[in-house]
Amino acid sequence: MNNESIYKNNPLHGVGLKQLLVEIVNHYDFEILFAYLNINCFKTNPSIESSVKFLKKTDWAREKVEAFYLYEFKNLPRASSEQFSLPPRDRVIPEGQSVGEPKELSLEDAERLRTKRKAKSAEWDKGSKHRADKSSDPWGNWKPKSKH
Repeated sequence: MNNESIYKNNPLHGVGLKQLLVEIVNHYDFEILFAYLNINCFKTNPSIESSVKFLKKTDWAREKVEAFYLYEFKNLPRASSEQFSLPPRDRVIPEGQSVGEPKELSLEDAERLRTKRKAKSAEWDKGSKHRADKSSDPWGNWKPKSKH
């Protein structure tokens, strides 16, 4: 696959971070963005300029916003597991999939989603407690050699 088809099949191509942010803020507002993305720049004195400045410096936050743009605002189907491992700007949208109307989002839905994620995280943590157990951690019993 050549670069031209990659760019052609990604709604982020040619869209600057500021333009992307203006579009989603105009449609949803900062309160919804914070509720769904939990990124502080959308809560504490939010502005387009300060958010762009923060997002340009913070890869994980920028990628989270770009994914939100693709899958909530542009309403594209979720990425395949192969594409999901790539940053949003590098993903290829399969032929035949096109952008839709922005999803209807609410603060109530964001709270339900946050509660669901919290429960899932707690369940994962509960299942992974054995990892903290020194007997299952190959480095858990390691001690540096004494210098004597």
